[in-house]
Amino acid sequence: MTEIKASIQINSPVDKVWSIVSDLDRESKFWNNITKVRTLSTEGNVVKREITMGKVERCLQTVTLYPQEKILAEFTKGIIGGTKTTTLKPSAGGTNLEILWNVKFKGMAGFMSGKLNSDFQDHTEQALLAIKQAAEGSTPQSSFKMETRTHWADKFDSNK
Repeated sequence: MTEIKASIQINSPVDKVWSIVSDLDRESKFWNNITKVRTLSTEGNVVKREITMGKVERCLQTVTLYPQEKILAEFTKGIIGGTKTTTLKPSAGGTNLEILWNVKFKGMAGFMSGKLNSDFQDHTEQALLAIKQAAEGSTPQSSFKMETRTHWADKFDSNK
């Protein structure tokens, strides 16, 4: 099992952060490696669902919600085995959000586990930042500079 861990301080109350992270159907908005989410059943605070990672890798999960405290996602079938735990803790001026993966990659993915561990760390950090921005009502700052481009035809002057 590999442990992947990341956390972030969010300047919003726990209930606001909880409303974002507990909306399981919108999880792909924050996790760019999740392309599709399909709920199979809901019984109390337990949700069984299928997620698609990338283009075709499907995983089954049992997700247990512990309101305003944590979310435990257990991977029951697919290329990932193990758990992802999302924990919310009140802190001075806001919420500390932590995500802890205890996972093992199965099948062919097991041969690329070093690369996948690095990718999952990056995806987790990006998701935390996106959740923070949503909870704080801020928009992401882009590091890309836009430049004006002209088409070759725009440079043609027929009066010459």
